[in-house]
Amino acid sequence: MNDKPLSSHWADISADTIIRERGEKEHYVCASGITPSGTVHIGNFREIISVELVVRALRDRGRKVRFIYSWDDYDVFRKVPANMPRQEYLAQYLRQPITCVPDVLGREESYAARNEKNLEAILPKVGIEPEYIYQASRYRASHYAEEMKTALDKKDTIRQLLNAHRTAPLPEDWQPLSVFCTQCHRDTTEVKNRDGEYGIRYECSSCGNTETVDLRSTGAVKLPWRIDWPMRWHHEKVDFEPAGKDHHTEGGSFDTARTIAGEVYKCEAPVTFQYEFVRVKGGSGKLSSSSGEVVSLSDVLRYYQPEVVRYLFAGTRPNTDFAISFDLDIFKIYEDYDKLERSYFNKPDNPKKLNKWQKDARTYELSQISHIPQTQPAQIQIRHLTVLLQIHSGNIGKALEHINPLAPRDILKLTKRAECAWNWVCDFAPEEFRFSLRSPETPPIPLAPELAAAVLQLRHLSEQQLGKIPEKDFSKLMYQIIQTNQLESAEFFRAVYQLLIAKDEGPRLINFLHILGTETVLPLLSPA
Repeated sequence: MNDKPLSSHWADISADTIIRERGEKEHYVCASGITPSGTVHIGNFREIISVELVVRALRDRGRKVRFIYSWDDYDVFRKVPANMPRQEYLAQYLRQPITCVPDVLGREESYAARNEKNLEAILPKVGIEPEYIYQASRYRASHYAEEMKTALDKKDTIRQLLNAHRTAPLPEDWQPLSVFCTQCHRDTTEVKNRDGEYGIRYECSSCGNTETVDLRSTGAVKLPWRIDWPMRWHHEKVDFEPAGKDHHTEGGSFDTARTIAGEVYKCEAPVTFQYEFVRVKGGSGKLSSSSGEVVSLSDVLRYYQPEVVRYLFAGTRPNTDFAISFDLDIFKIYEDYDKLERSYFNKPDNPKKLNKWQKDARTYELSQISHIPQTQPAQIQIRHLTVLLQIHSGNIGKALEHINPLAPRDILKLTKRAECAWNWVCDFAPEEFRFSLRSPETPPIPLAPELAAAVLQLRHLSEQQLGKIPEKDFSKLMYQIIQTNQLESAEFFRAVYQLLIAKDEGPRLINFLHILGTETVLPLLSPA
């Protein structure tokens, strides 16, 4: 097998590091996970896709990979999200496992399950299909009984390791376990003693329940996060797992997990890297970071094609922050992706340009949902598409007729792009960007005599030459009309836009007239 990275792309370099540091193995385990305590937002998605990109890089090197995603759904329900209905009702479930919290929207068996299934349903749309592990099921089945016993046996070692990074040390009687009371289901419990093996006695401060349970048969006991994490590295034999910069701070959860993994569970911490946060830019429509609303992957896919979403993450090093834009920057992001795609199918002969092409080509490959196209797909600029869609009032079929003929695969992709473009127009386009064609049945717009004369000359020019000569030549003839009538360009353009879309400005006029065609233009260029 090849021992060099496939490219200088960060995912290939990470894959190479994993192979080098973990050695050749029958298969590698790459892990990610989160607590489904609320909507999984686009920042959380960065970890998921970062792992998936490294998984692809390993598989492209011929390695077998187990890609696991852990739902930490046995964590405590600590706070009612502000965007949830029935706040007082949900508050009754505080301090219980989030799997015990009902789905107040009434769709799933629990609040946690709803958040889980929402993400699981949408991840395949961006080419991500991990193996899911539900920690509530694991703990309730006493799956980690031996690992919890190990934590109890090594509690003094763990306490010392945790105290090294704490300002207030843990007390001598601290226990490395969390217990959900079997009566009230809250974690408001205290472990009183242990029988030396698997039995522990606890007392609940909420309901007064006192009980002795056996780790091998109870589903009420779990490890706290900083011990649970390294325990699972050991249990699943994890080779790679990244984490956000909050976990990677000095003395943070990754540092403590690394030491607990080595000294308690006698395993090596996985290869890792730190990823940065993702910002949200543009809040003029439905989504706004300033309003406190969470931006989910589903939200982003309303405005971005799946391949472009993957490109945003594949094309940015994990330790670099970037913004998901919902303002006019969306055009540049699409245009950058289209440029990358054209470059992929135009491999340079010049050796000096080859290195950059190879890295960009790898970004393009990793941006694809599954198969890499054999030939360049048809393209249409997103800005141009928004114009076509507004001309046809959002009718995607009519808009795509302007770029026929299209292969079936291109129709599917461009239809998806058109859906995203129209959603953006409806939800985020600034008012000056939006337009709709004026109906020819509306009363004619009165113009000054010299403007009316110039518009009628433009109408005659359009009838004779629109679509028959290049746009550049048509533009020269139109400006001759403006000069002949001794008009300012701005006032002439304003008059034409008023006749076409009842606004003072709009899309670039010459191109706009050519898109509309004579059948649409002539009835509209009729001033009073």
